[in-house]
Amino acid sequence: MFELNKDILFLIFKELQDDSKSLFSCLMANRLWCETVVTILWKNPWHYNINYKDKGYLFVIIASYLSNDIKEFLTRQGIQLSSVSHKSLLFDYLSFCRSININNINAIISTGSSSAYNQFILQQEFYGLFMKKCPEFNYLDMKSINHQIFYFSEARSHLESLCELECNTFIDSSYFYGLARLCQYIQRLIISNNNLKVNHGMIKLIEVQKNLKYIEWEDDLDGDYFGEESYKEVLHAIEKKADILNHLKIFFLNISNTFQKVLPKLNKLKTLMIINGVDFFSKDQSKMLVFHDLEILSIDYIKLYEASSIIGNSGGYIKEILLKPYCFVICEVNFDENSLIFIHKIYENCPLIEYLSLAFPLSKEHLTEFEKLLKACQKLKSLLFMLSNIDHEETHEEEKEDELLKALIRSASTNLRELRFFNDFKFSLENLEEFLEKWRGRPALSILTSNPICKDDDYIKLINKYKNYGVVKDFRYELEKDIYFKR
Repeated sequence: MFELNKDILFLIFKELQDDSKSLFSCLMANRLWCETVVTILWKNPWHYNINYKDKGYLFVIIASYLSNDIKEFLTRQGIQLSSVSHKSLLFDYLSFCRSININNINAIISTGSSSAYNQFILQQEFYGLFMKKCPEFNYLDMKSINHQIFYFSEARSHLESLCELECNTFIDSSYFYGLARLCQYIQRLIISNNNLKVNHGMIKLIEVQKNLKYIEWEDDLDGDYFGEESYKEVLHAIEKKADILNHLKIFFLNISNTFQKVLPKLNKLKTLMIINGVDFFSKDQSKMLVFHDLEILSIDYIKLYEASSIIGNSGGYIKEILLKPYCFVICEVNFDENSLIFIHKIYENCPLIEYLSLAFPLSKEHLTEFEKLLKACQKLKSLLFMLSNIDHEETHEEEKEDELLKALIRSASTNLRELRFFNDFKFSLENLEEFLEKWRGRPALSILTSNPICKDDDYIKLINKYKNYGVVKDFRYELEKDIYFKR
């Protein structure tokens, strides 16, 4: 029987690194598979969706590395180490580890003692072990940190390789100052803002970075507001990274005038995501947003003419336009005209588009433009529709929606695999069956709708029929909030 060598197995298992169930199963296959999988699982052992507080064996494994003197000291403190084996471990697990997650390590430590003081001691010893045994660190989640780990003697050689950091602004500034001294090549910085005061240490950490490509900021302030002056310092620190910053994901609770001034300067962005905010930009301000390298545009609240300006100023590389079309219809003045411009801008500027949110009325003119989009954008994989008929007579809706389905059959590429319908689409059984029958021979299609009519028995029977034919992969009802694309 043909056997895969260890290098090939490693590449295969690496593709499964987010699938803990499959990896855990592979551990049991044979020794070679086990040896290979262990190195992947322990590279970031905190990554998996398990309850670390209930995984006492992880506590045993890590505690096994402690010296006998330390074990005796901890035992005298009342820390339970009786289950820690004195035998050698099967693998040198910590030598594979390249990450620290403070929350998960603290959860594991809590299995050793319920005393806050003893947990503090264990944290000190465990972090010291990681600094000694792990060759380098690529990832650090330092939320809930109580120890300045950068003062360990091995910290410089182990932390200077740090590529990704998750933190919150409630952490004392001195911790960030300590990291800023050692870690200057962080590429991904994910910040949860839960402090109404500016964290100057965190700002310093941003300023010293030399390869910062990704910043994610999320306000988590329980209804309070981070003031404009506070945003200003953070945003000016981000502005200094304009030449290297490629990805920006922002969730501000408060409108920031400084953000409106800084964003146009971040002209190397490939990803722009603005979540759960309010409409940030006027028509004139949106014209200043020129991102020639833009690949992902995801903004919760933006008018169609503003989105059209950004798309028109892009460089033709956009792959995802993930917007909330419901907001278009409520907020948009001249919705019909602006939706035509929006569709036109997409098929004129986005030949690589794969994921797209659309909102337009089912007029003959709009359907004609939509079909031009389908023909021009042959890489489309998923479409989210909201068809608005505000200010239109609500007659013959099923016939209009039937025309949409016919346009998809005529012009959609075979790359199209998913349709999402927001709001009350009313496909008749006859029109839906005709559409699915004509879809035969293409890749199986997933359809999501927020109209509960799809739960009726007649629809379920029809869908099951075409699932058996291999035409439909999935057809399900979702709440409106779950119809939107999520990243």
